[in-house]
Amino acid sequence: MLRRIQSFIDRNELLSRTELHLVGLSGGADSVALLLILRELGYRVEAAHCNFRLRGEESDRDENFVKELCARLNIPLHLIHFDTRSYAEQHQVSIEMAARDLRYGYFRELCKDINAADVCIAHHRDDAVETLLMNLLRGAGIHGLTGIRPKNDFVRRPLLCINRQEIVDFLDSIGQPYVTDSTNLEADVLRNKIRLRVLPLLEEIAPGATANIDKTANYLCEAEKVFQTEMLDELSDSSIDHNGDSHRLPVSYLLQQPSPSAFLHEWLVPFGFNSTQTEQILDCLAETGREFVSQVYTLAIDRGYILVEPIAKPMKSIKIPECGTYRYDQLTAYKLEVIDSIEISKSDDVATLDADKVKFPLTLRPVDIGDRFVPFGMKGSKLVSDYLTDQKVSILDKRRQLVMVDSSGAIIWLVGRRTDNRYRISNDTKRIIRITIK
Repeated sequence: MLRRIQSFIDRNELLSRTELHLVGLSGGADSVALLLILRELGYRVEAAHCNFRLRGEESDRDENFVKELCARLNIPLHLIHFDTRSYAEQHQVSIEMAARDLRYGYFRELCKDINAADVCIAHHRDDAVETLLMNLLRGAGIHGLTGIRPKNDFVRRPLLCINRQEIVDFLDSIGQPYVTDSTNLEADVLRNKIRLRVLPLLEEIAPGATANIDKTANYLCEAEKVFQTEMLDELSDSSIDHNGDSHRLPVSYLLQQPSPSAFLHEWLVPFGFNSTQTEQILDCLAETGREFVSQVYTLAIDRGYILVEPIAKPMKSIKIPECGTYRYDQLTAYKLEVIDSIEISKSDDVATLDADKVKFPLTLRPVDIGDRFVPFGMKGSKLVSDYLTDQKVSILDKRRQLVMVDSSGAIIWLVGRRTDNRYRISNDTKRIIRITIK
């Protein structure tokens, strides 16, 4: 078993004999075996134990156990206590997620403090199979079916090549005790149900099922490497427009892919969209105006394109009582000035209007439903929404469109696009008002 673990470590380039490695030590069989095995293999290790204060006396029992174990082995031990329930309430996450966030956040900082290269976690082959089955039940993509990775950021998992029974047999063979978390014996959450009910049944139906599922996960892991290489090439294609946080994917390019579903899923995952949303998006690619949102991004289908950008903050309105410079947001200000000379601007960022026709106070606000104006050069009025559609303005840009109105409520400028013809400069104009976006 030790030779297999050493071979696994070498093959995956997990650990170095010249560096310090932190071991997450709960006191359970898996983490105790990990600590002893790495020590036996000659790696330089220190241990870290988290008391989450979730199991009363049992939590204190675990802490005392790891203290005695590390003292006997002469291994430095780092301890921390967490108020996990308060953290979960404050951040509105589950107890399990709170414990995970606290644990890995502590390990990361501790590695920096003691100059450790990484933290070693005692996940084994059965854990990887449980994770694969959980992801399979949730409808995960290829990435979710590759199980647990041996190396992930600063986390290392040297025991993924052995199963739980081998760990227990190893500890029994050397007479090493360990503690048992009673919550792991209750089939109340999905992982425990899979561990206590599903895997034993699979082994009964097909002996060796767990090992074979793990082999499949390894095959998928290798296949995913090829998949990701090809996918990265496609995702970097110049057909996909990236402008800061805004992204635009032509539907025609998507449909040219060997698997539009897989391509769209990989493209959207970094933006927080899930597989169910990906399927829904694929079903309505021809429906201009359809929108989807993740926690931080919004996606819109707009005339042959899929648009993705961060969810916009609510637009505001500001009053402009007289000429001067007015800040709209952190990036934009508007400068208004009256000029005696007649100058007609040709810039989208500058509006020049007949000053005697413009009545203060002005208002700068988002477009409202039903807003109408008379585009410069035209006689009849037009709905702003129709004008923007004619100009092929995207759904998301329409939502950000501002207008400037005078005291009568009439639009004098569709900001950044077109002035209103009723306020145009004519032969009778004596002075102009110039509005500049700064």
